Amino acid sequence: MTERALLPAGLRDVLPPDAAFEAAVEARLLELFALNGYERVDPPLAEFETSFLADEGAAIAADTFRIMDPVSQHMLALRSDMTLQVARIAHTRLAGEPRPLRLAYAGQVLRVGVSQLHAERQVAQAGVELIGAEGVSADAEVARLAFEALEALGVPGVSIDLGVPMLVRALLADAGLEDDSVLGDALSRKDAAAVASRGGSRFTALMAATGPYRTVAPALSSLDLPAAAAALRDRLLEVAAAVAAAAPGLRITIDPVEHRGFQYYSGAAFSLFASGGRGEVGRGGRYRAEGETGTGVTLYLDAIHRLLTQPAPRSRLFLPYGTGGAERRRWQADGWITVQALQPAGDPEAEARRLGCSYLLGAGGIESLDGDPE
Repeated sequence: MTERALLPAGLRDVLPPDAAFEAAVEARLLELFALNGYERVDPPLAEFETSFLADEGAAIAADTFRIMDPVSQHMLALRSDMTLQVARIAHTRLAGEPRPLRLAYAGQVLRVGVSQLHAERQVAQAGVELIGAEGVSADAEVARLAFEALEALGVPGVSIDLGVPMLVRALLADAGLEDDSVLGDALSRKDAAAVASRGGSRFTALMAATGPYRTVAPALSSLDLPAAAAALRDRLLEVAAAVAAAAPGLRITIDPVEHRGFQYYSGAAFSLFASGGRGEVGRGGRYRAEGETGTGVTLYLDAIHRLLTQPAPRSRLFLPYGTGGAERRRWQADGWITVQALQPAGDPEAEARRLGCSYLLGAGGIESLDGDPE
């Protein structure tokens, strides 16, 4: 391998047939989103750092690449997230449009860091944002659409894990423990002994209310919590009930102590998983950006691709040099991928094989190079 083939860590070339398959998955998702009323927007790859990382964007600053713009002499941020870009578009370009806004997007993001579960730094995403709707029916619609889209693609065993990151933060603040990183880490690890030692019975009881929605909902709803935390808990249970009603086949779990990695989310949030998957296949939830409430979901296409079986490739037909355009288009209309010789071939069969074709257009019609009749 030459030095020119080497790429930075976390970046890769996508080759045939994977590139076409990944593009088809993205197109299918956008089609499903459109059928549910979500119109596509396409934000730029880079924005001015001062606007992209302002306010809610500060939460993703550590994961964002910056470059100097030689034209404006200002720093640019290469997008590491598309949700906040869509929120900016809604607040500016689409400020006069009626609410709620249903917007869809797809594209690549670039991130600074990698992890054991996420080695890629350039990540393909597709998602939707429902902006300007306050009710739990909006949260349920987004979760239901994500579930239906993943099922339509053939992703196996989809489940959703619901939480509300602000709940733990509210309890830590109420107990004067907001700076206790040890307790925060223990909650993330579900370390019961450490949580009991540092946080006491309230945090232990909250952590115990983790599991299948219908199993843990009664225990979670009966917890004695401060007013602010109780309101967040109640909203979480309302969202869970709405999601269960909107997507009856979706497996729902509750994790009321999950609070890391959700950055700018301010309400009910969720992660999507699939059988056989390594980590999440999507993440979403409720947030407030640009002074407006929204709820949305981002699907991680790289994780999804690994769970899908690529369809069998279409047959490739080798056309001899000089085949007319009308005839070529006729074969293409019949479903063939055609590869036309650029010059006369001394051995058409050998040339067809060299170019990856399984069929050859001969004098008597289509000939199979593998002996299969056509």
